[in-house]
Amino acid sequence: MMRKPDNVADNPGLLPYGSNIGAPSIKIDNVDGWKKSNVFKVNKELNTRFEELKNQYQKLIEEYEWNQLVYSAHYNFEPIIGETYHLYRNNDKIFLSLIKPEEWKLEYLGSFKLDSNNKWNKLDEIHF
Repeated sequence: MMRKPDNVADNPGLLPYGSNIGAPSIKIDNVDGWKKSNVFKVNKELNTRFEELKNQYQKLIEEYEWNQLVYSAHYNFEPIIGETYHLYRNNDKIFLSLIKPEEWKLEYLGSFKLDSNNKWNKLDEIHF
């Protein structure tokens, strides 16, 4: 049986390194810095998106709670879409009224408009 030389490989194309003397040296790049910087960027973007979703969720919960409060309030009229109504508390009774807060001395809870989807939208500022 004939012995093959040390610098000859059976399957040189399958080796992860050069198999002959003239083959270029294979150097593994150090990608740790690249990984760290990109992990930081991706984590920052994901954290930003998470905070946005959390804020949207919080806003949705607040809208739901205000709608529950307004719909459970006492009023003896059918609200008109687009009109501004004011929510008050008198003793432990919550009611909706057309009377503006500066015209009354009851505990004012907020102003609302009914939209076309029958959702009460809280007005940040009072619009008369």
